[in-house]
Amino acid sequence: MAEALVGVVMGSRSDWETMQHCVGQLRELGVACEVRVLSAHRTPDDLAAWVSSAEERGVQVFIAAAGMAAALPGVVAARTTLPVLGVPMGSPLSGLDSLLSMVQMPAGIPVGTLAVGRAGAVNAAILATQILAASRPELRERLTRHRAEQAERILSEPDPSAG
Repeated sequence: MAEALVGVVMGSRSDWETMQHCVGQLRELGVACEVRVLSAHRTPDDLAAWVSSAEERGVQVFIAAAGMAAALPGVVAARTTLPVLGVPMGSPLSGLDSLLSMVQMPAGIPVGTLAVGRAGAVNAAILATQILAASRPELRERLTRHRAEQAERILSEPDPSAG
């Protein structure tokens, strides 16, 4: 199997319902990833070990999903200089708590934060691929093809006002 370029981590197994769309999009674009469930609060030592060894394994971008307090992306970002993309999970507060936690990172420790839920998960995969594509023409080509396929799908849908 190809070396994983993206490390996908989620704070809870229940986040997989959303994050499977991220992993699926990465696979569709041909980007190898490794996926872990590690908690900033419940497994901090394991998380630290995974992040600190990821670059040795070839990881170049992290995608971290978390809900509620949403500390996971910030903890990942604090332990690496690689790009970290945060995906806020839905919550009893519609994910607003997660979103606000992620976008309020202190200066110097950035987390690129995406939309709440499935859209954010898919967009995180695409954004990670765009980051990687800066030095990989084959990924740039796949992204261009993906955009063209999206446009084709939209244009092939029937006109909702017709009949």
